[in-house]
Amino acid sequence: MIKRQRVPLIIIGILFTLAALVVIPFDKGVLGSKGLRLGLDLQGGIHLVYEADLSEIPQGERAGIMDGVIDVITNRINPMGVTEPVIQKLGEDRIAVELPGINITETEKERLSRTAILEFGEIAGENEEAKWENELGRWKPATAEIDGEELELSSAYFRENTYVAQDNLGRIQLVFEWNEEGSKISEIITSRLIGQRLGIFEGDTALRSEEDKLPIAPVVNDVITDRGVITGLSMEEAMTLSQQLNAGRIPVPLTAVYEQTVSPILGADFVDMSFKAGIIGLILVMIFMMIYYRIPGAMASAALAFYAAVVLAIFKLIPVTLSLAGIGGFILSIGMAVDANILIFERMKEEMRLGRPFVSAIETGFSRAWPAIRDSNITTFIVCGILYWLGSSIIASSPVMGFAATLAIGVAISMFSAVVVTRTFLRAFAGTRLAKKSSLFKVYTGKEND
Repeated sequence: MIKRQRVPLIIIGILFTLAALVVIPFDKGVLGSKGLRLGLDLQGGIHLVYEADLSEIPQGERAGIMDGVIDVITNRINPMGVTEPVIQKLGEDRIAVELPGINITETEKERLSRTAILEFGEIAGENEEAKWENELGRWKPATAEIDGEELELSSAYFRENTYVAQDNLGRIQLVFEWNEEGSKISEIITSRLIGQRLGIFEGDTALRSEEDKLPIAPVVNDVITDRGVITGLSMEEAMTLSQQLNAGRIPVPLTAVYEQTVSPILGADFVDMSFKAGIIGLILVMIFMMIYYRIPGAMASAALAFYAAVVLAIFKLIPVTLSLAGIGGFILSIGMAVDANILIFERMKEEMRLGRPFVSAIETGFSRAWPAIRDSNITTFIVCGILYWLGSSIIASSPVMGFAATLAIGVAISMFSAVVVTRTFLRAFAGTRLAKKSSLFKVYTGKEND
């Protein structure tokens, strides 16, 4: 028996070793994987929810549009240096953005959701409505009429090849190029504004010079048809703007419907306490199993160690964002991992009381306990699916989704460890001389005088 189980034992040993190398240490792992991703409630950060206006988008195209919006937001976030942003779709028209571990400015928040990051303006007349007002005057959007449609000049018409350079005097320049439509609009506007200022605005405020803090509004000296430069920015601001402009244009308007700045309410100390609680719970379960079930309990404990290592490795590799609720789901799954073993061992106990040999009791116990294990886990998976779906449909979704995800992963691996790993260990043990010593199963069989 032991020889027949050698290959499965080797495979289990390799899987356990690889999982342990991924998990230890928690902050990185020997194999170079990323550390465990912690949620906002454990390390703080920003939670934003945007709602897209899809009223003019055909029903069949909405999913693709939302995927495109997520891609653009992701590219706009990357220059901020956020290592583990969480960006996910909520329902049909909402997007949740979680930026753990950082605080961002109001300007950066606005940049994430704006269709066009930069807008161009011209001085408004006395009787004209102004969109912006600053030291240089009242401004309205710079527009041009093309084919009967009045279009506003903005970075929506930039090609995605913006870059930063320096002129002969060492001044920072943000170099941009118009696309075909933008070139036509720019030509009409700059032809009209020669000798006048063309203001550059970011959202509701003017883009300002790094040196004198004045609004950036260069005088138009010539018709601009293909490319232009923006000067006065710092190198850092120019680089950030360049990267975010190259991220692309958001195809539909976004409105911020929910915003929350989360402080690290639990922090590193609580993370340590949570994992210590998990380890202590794991050890106590192992001790109970070994005292009550003796050798089978020891085999189940070894399978439980395998289970814990594999689950944590999966959390790192997917990766799963661990909130407090997610850690709770993982700890709960530890207890559920033992449930299957208990069902199996109780069936084995009944077989051994009927006089069946240990090897036969193993096979019969597993086969008869399997339907109950299968059905109970299927119902758990159904509940996890409902919780995850519910979490994806509401604003405060992450804790619910995190709990559902960690519990589902834990239950799946626990079923594998109980049915495959524990069974392999017991089959291997059944082929040894120790398996013939009935004293090792005294409590297990319930026989006092074996």
